[in-house]
Amino acid sequence: MRYTLAAGLILASDRISKFLVMRHMTEGQSIPLLPPLLYVTYVQNRGAAFGFLQGQTVLLSAIALLCLLFISTQWKKIMAKSPFVRWGVVIALMGAIGNLIDRLRWGAVIDFVDIRIFVFNVADTAIVAGVGLLFWEVLIHDRKEG
Repeated sequence: MRYTLAAGLILASDRISKFLVMRHMTEGQSIPLLPPLLYVTYVQNRGAAFGFLQGQTVLLSAIALLCLLFISTQWKKIMAKSPFVRWGVVIALMGAIGNLIDRLRWGAVIDFVDIRIFVFNVADTAIVAGVGLLFWEVLIHDRKEG
């Protein structure tokens, strides 16, 4: 139940934040929140992180779908793992789904959190946090066995 609630909150906050940006801003518009550090800037990212694979929506969507398929086939094994693995997979999965929805619906991922180095969104944050938990598990596991 906790995983379902967290997953729903992550996906809902991603979808709602992107909806609000798309509804109230024009692409390229930037609103300073804490200049010069933080802005809300509406960007449609047609690639992966840092502009990698620009215009490869079909490839990026296929990769995300394959990952989702793999996770769904391994769900029971994942739920038997440590809390770091379970939470890491759930959180990253919701981020991947949020960005996949964008790619399938708009042909691009909607980004808006602008820290002037790069622009990202709630789903990206979830992916990074989830993968971070998985890395943390690897570090803890390796330390216990070493």
